[in-house]
Amino acid sequence: MALDHLFSPVKLGALDLPNRIVMAPLTRARNTPDNVPTPLMADYYAQRADAGLIVSEATAVDPLGMGWYRAPGIWNDAQVEGWKIVTDAVHNAGGRIVCQLWHMGRLVLPDYLDGELPIAPSAIAGEGETMAPPPPDYDGGFLPMKPYAVPRAMDAADIARAVASYGKGAQNAMRAGFDGIEIHAANGYLIDQFLRSNSNRRTDDYGGSVENRTRFLQEVIDAVKTHVSPDRMGMRISPTSERKGMGDENPEKLASTIGQIAQKAGMAYVHLIEPVASGFDEKPEKPVISDLRRDFSGAVIHNGSFDAATAERAIADGEAEAISFGRPYISNPDLVDRFSNGTDLAEPNFDYAYVGEAKGYTDYPRAT
Repeated sequence: MALDHLFSPVKLGALDLPNRIVMAPLTRARNTPDNVPTPLMADYYAQRADAGLIVSEATAVDPLGMGWYRAPGIWNDAQVEGWKIVTDAVHNAGGRIVCQLWHMGRLVLPDYLDGELPIAPSAIAGEGETMAPPPPDYDGGFLPMKPYAVPRAMDAADIARAVASYGKGAQNAMRAGFDGIEIHAANGYLIDQFLRSNSNRRTDDYGGSVENRTRFLQEVIDAVKTHVSPDRMGMRISPTSERKGMGDENPEKLASTIGQIAQKAGMAYVHLIEPVASGFDEKPEKPVISDLRRDFSGAVIHNGSFDAATAERAIADGEAEAISFGRPYISNPDLVDRFSNGTDLAEPNFDYAYVGEAKGYTDYPRAT
């Protein structure tokens, strides 16, 4: 099958992409325990720099929002310096990379906060469990799992701190040499917790109507715009996902309202997680991509169980301007070439998805 559309250039705001294959954010836990990016990560991202665009792994803007061992941060100078090594490597390899700004909200275990409760719009725990910090005798391998705790509902000061942390994170990311910013408003993390009706039960100006529930997102966008041109900004959303106990009473209206906010802000793109086939996430019964596109004239990056053929078709049909691929990029650093040549994809070894240093990270071979 010809992939003429997938391999055509496209402009996302100020970002000129040579193809429409986007590397989705993938948390791989190869940072230092202090959440500082490492030279090994520079090798990993540089291996994949022929993607039209790389979206960095989720990068925490505040220690209160960090609940993943050895994930990266962007709140201090050491982290900025670590990321500079990564962005330099990507640029030297001819690539483009944006920083995904992240706050986990209620999905942070108290173990990461010296026993304090995590924060969220409402005192409602996420569903399921997550990796806890390593025990004192930890010598590698899988971490213990614990259920999510009931968070503390955020007050005005908490909201102000969180908004400011996104602004500071954006400023730091641009200092680190990123080509732009992606605001993480998906997957059940803090912004998504404000957006969705079943995780946001507030009765103040940040809860109730969809206009109120999107207020926090709007304030984050405004804070980021202080440091980043809107044509270098995107955001990732997942209005139909039900993972981690998420859900909304009217995802179509939520997607439409988010589209209006992105349109007014002049954002370069919206990165929509909405699978076209059930896999890591379930395919929704009522997709909202048309609701988003009706109110947002900028670029849409679509994510969710695509292969080369379905990606080509989606772009050809005008459903999206680009397609992002996550899991295929774990074991296929040469994904662009494999798509171009019709080469079979290598399968990832998930035993080393989050552990192993170079093993299962930078040692996947290119196709011969």
